[in-house]
Amino acid sequence: MVFEYDITATIVLYNEEINTLNKTISCFLKTPLKKRLFLIDNSPTNSLEKHFHQKEIQYKFNGKNIGFGKAHNLAIPQLNSKFHLILNPDIEFKPDIVLQLLKELESNKNVSFITPKVIYPNKKNQFICRKHPTFYDLINRKLNISKKQIFKNEYRNINLENPFYPEFIHGCFMLFKTQDFKKLQGFDERFFLYMEDADLCRKIDKLGKKKLYFPAVEIIHEHQKGSAKSIKLFFYHISSAIKYFLKWGF
Repeated sequence: MVFEYDITATIVLYNEEINTLNKTISCFLKTPLKKRLFLIDNSPTNSLEKHFHQKEIQYKFNGKNIGFGKAHNLAIPQLNSKFHLILNPDIEFKPDIVLQLLKELESNKNVSFITPKVIYPNKKNQFICRKHPTFYDLINRKLNISKKQIFKNEYRNINLENPFYPEFIHGCFMLFKTQDFKKLQGFDERFFLYMEDADLCRKIDKLGKKKLYFPAVEIIHEHQKGSAKSIKLFFYHISSAIKYFLKWGF
């Protein structure tokens, strides 16, 4: 198969802070590959559009917030690439890490996507690898009932400096084989916000494939933790959790 691009990426926007977003976009555009970046804007206005005129960027304004997963899925018909990156708008990384991740991903036919080590700007580790969510785990994380169970759920009982295949990886930087992403039909659009990455990881299991955590390289993620700060986002999280457990069981 002949691909138009080595790699494509999508970033879903919603009232993003332009300086942070520009850093993320710059990191991707410095990747030494033939590439295409889709900016899918769910913001109330298209005020962000004027900032992006690079030939590698395609901007789409939706006119309303259609949801995270549905916005990412809009790019699927145009993904004529070997690899596709689901990217958050608050990520920083060195250009060469993508090449290292692609090499590892390509060498493992049973892996659908790969994710690097993720750290906060203060260099502390983000524990993005999890067991598949259960109803108890969500309650436990919110109320902090058992730290031991939280740590076990986050695989902190193993050496996280070694690569492994978690059940679920948080989706701030998911580097896919494009054909696998298409086979999965992207995200389940019933999830407006939150849990869509957990659901996607379940779908990968059904496909008979794996997800690889590869900590030999790292990225910086600001990670806003919106649902902990906003009552509206908290209710989005609850709604998505209910949909997730009705689909996959408690």
